[in-house]
Amino acid sequence: VRPSLIAIGIGLLVGLVILFIFEPTQAFPAMLTLLMGGFNGGLRGIGDMLYYATPIILTGLAVAFAFKTGLFNIGASGQMMLGAYTAIHVGVLWDLPAPFHWIVAIIMGKIAGGLWALIPGLLKVISNVNEVVASIMMNYVAGHLVILLIKNNVFNVLQARSLNVKPSAQLPLLDMIFTGSSVNIGIIIAVLVAIGTHILIHRTTLGFSLRASGFSMDGSTYAGMNTRANVVIAMTYSGMLAGLAGGLAYLVIGKTMPTAFGIFAEGFDGISVALLGLGEPIGALFAGLFLSHLRSGGFYMQLYDFVPEIIDIIIAVIIYVTAISAAIQLFFDRRRKARAEKKDLKASTEGAES
Repeated sequence: VRPSLIAIGIGLLVGLVILFIFEPTQAFPAMLTLLMGGFNGGLRGIGDMLYYATPIILTGLAVAFAFKTGLFNIGASGQMMLGAYTAIHVGVLWDLPAPFHWIVAIIMGKIAGGLWALIPGLLKVISNVNEVVASIMMNYVAGHLVILLIKNNVFNVLQARSLNVKPSAQLPLLDMIFTGSSVNIGIIIAVLVAIGTHILIHRTTLGFSLRASGFSMDGSTYAGMNTRANVVIAMTYSGMLAGLAGGLAYLVIGKTMPTAFGIFAEGFDGISVALLGLGEPIGALFAGLFLSHLRSGGFYMQLYDFVPEIIDIIIAVIIYVTAISAAIQLFFDRRRKARAEKKDLKASTEGAES
């Protein structure tokens, strides 16, 4: 927790300095607006902040889960694309009553993301292909494949985008609480999935096996664990989380996928969330909420003479400092452990001599 808090403090301080450089008279009010985040807009602002946090939390969970198992899934963006397209496909072309329609769409999107992540997992265990290279290349394949699928199946010719999902496939809104906002039950699902992932990784035999494989592949193999299967399971589950993010993000009437090539930014935001959350599922949950909170504050900063892109600079500083502070803390922990071992060895030697 300490590295993340230090990083956040330094990032905000750097942001304040940047605001002073560009517009000193408005720096403090703008920073206060930034820190208020979604609260600037009342209940509606909070609801919108939670809506935008949902896919970021889940892609952060996807990357964090892979981290805990010794893998770096940088393909969350592509997995999210396939999950989003599949959910839209079910939401547009299938005829099911609510709530079964959106439930099936979510499940199918989750499966699609998992199958897309399965490919780099298999490449790693079969041919020892680095998952970073394989998964990032799969992002570009996914981008072009989704465009082809949209044009052949759910294409809106007039708008050059996918069609809207049917009302029965729309996620139920939470507008009774957050009036006028876009938030839906996706945020509840994201929180439950984060808790479930934490339990899986820390409280189950499978989770122990996955973490052991990530800590030491050779040691786990020697202990009799099926490390090759663990790699495939970890990548598939990570992809399922990213696919779920895509489904929850696009099962909304009015939100459609364009046919212009682009990589989902939420997939790369997931890397930031996982780093800020120190690779822990619960950490990713709070980091995703915090990142969305800052982005909301950046939107309201337009009330002053600042552009919301200032948030990207602050977030970048926070992520860099998180990585550096974690490395520094790891260095001192190792030094402390080495000194303790040396002290114990000296004490035992002196005891043996006496």
